[in-house]
Amino acid sequence: MNNKQHRRDFIKNSAIIGGSLLLPGKMFANLANSPGSDRKVKLGVIGVGSRGKYLIQIIHSLGEDNPFEIVAVCDNYEPNYQQAIKLVGSKAKAYYDYRKLLETKDLDAVIVATPLYQHAHIVIDALDAGIHVFCEKAMARTLEDTKKMADAHYRTGKILHIGHQRLFDPKYLKGLEMVHQGKLGPITQMRAYWHRNNDWRRKVPADKPELERQINWRLYNEYSCGLMTELASHQIQVANWAKKTMPVSVRGVGSINYWKDGREVYDNVALIYSYADGTQFIYDSMTSNRHYGLQEQIMGPKGTLELETNTYFAENPPKPEKPAGILQLITDIERGIFETVPIGGASWLPETEVKYKGETVAEGKATDGTPEQLKAFAKAVIADKPIPGLFEHGYHASVWTLLGQEAMDNGQVVTLPDFMKLTNTSNQ
Repeated sequence: MNNKQHRRDFIKNSAIIGGSLLLPGKMFANLANSPGSDRKVKLGVIGVGSRGKYLIQIIHSLGEDNPFEIVAVCDNYEPNYQQAIKLVGSKAKAYYDYRKLLETKDLDAVIVATPLYQHAHIVIDALDAGIHVFCEKAMARTLEDTKKMADAHYRTGKILHIGHQRLFDPKYLKGLEMVHQGKLGPITQMRAYWHRNNDWRRKVPADKPELERQINWRLYNEYSCGLMTELASHQIQVANWAKKTMPVSVRGVGSINYWKDGREVYDNVALIYSYADGTQFIYDSMTSNRHYGLQEQIMGPKGTLELETNTYFAENPPKPEKPAGILQLITDIERGIFETVPIGGASWLPETEVKYKGETVAEGKATDGTPEQLKAFAKAVIADKPIPGLFEHGYHASVWTLLGQEAMDNGQVVTLPDFMKLTNTSNQ
């Protein structure tokens, strides 16, 4: 198949199977901010490690706006099990086996915040039991499991809400609205990075070395894609959102060049995702330097968005009314005006020059979108109806995360396999 035909077919298929990416992000915010219900969602939390704990704390922080009643928690690691009990109190039942939790009477929904490789079977069991699911990203460790989760979602009609909170973050909603309104002009390139400086390793009890892989599952290929599934999946979702479609291919390289401690997942990655119109999304991540932190950049001929820092940079920013310092002197000389300028005086200091620091994208209280996302999930549960298009956002991000890993592992340009294309769009 030649490139032109491939691109035509891709765009045609995208309208059918990826139409959810064309939906305005504002609709998700409207759901989060719409009037609530007096009924509380009876919720179970499966997996109470760092992320599960965080989500429970966010739920508690909602105060009078809290739409949940946590009735059950589950974790098969004793410290997490005890932590769960302390977080939710005596009113909620605690379990070591998630299957027992799913038998809880009148249970409306569950949060699945277990290690990645455990997502698929837990989520599918919950959906088949008629229970709505909020599953942390990425969806699963393999393409096959990701597709099985999608099939279960469509088969049961129950909600499968993937934890991409940026879809509910006000600065992302406003920023992507600017993109889709053409304020940047056509998108010509996207870049994103997520840099940390730590070994990502968690302490294993000295008397239980056999727990190494259970506790440090993020470091082993059998359980995780490391930087890709834990971090990059968020940023791939943003890139797809900006383009209103999916990539057509991905290539990349990864290696372990610093943390030589027995881990199997890469400690640095660099990838290029290509879209049908020739736009590239350039991505890199590492765990040996945190100077640049994390960012998503969307660029066009009229401006640049840096979404993490809530900033828009116009390509032709407003000019200062009067140049300062050395620039003022040069301007005066050019005009033939010679004045005495005190050497070493304030007018010579470079930092007195006006610098363009960009414009704030969204005003208001800072949030990462998680509270809004959880409230929207509760409203969807009460309505007993998935939010149109939201699952597909999470699905496509998860799939292209795994394809990026495959591209690095095999040293090849990778495209979307036919078996991963969504054909059931009844919930969109």
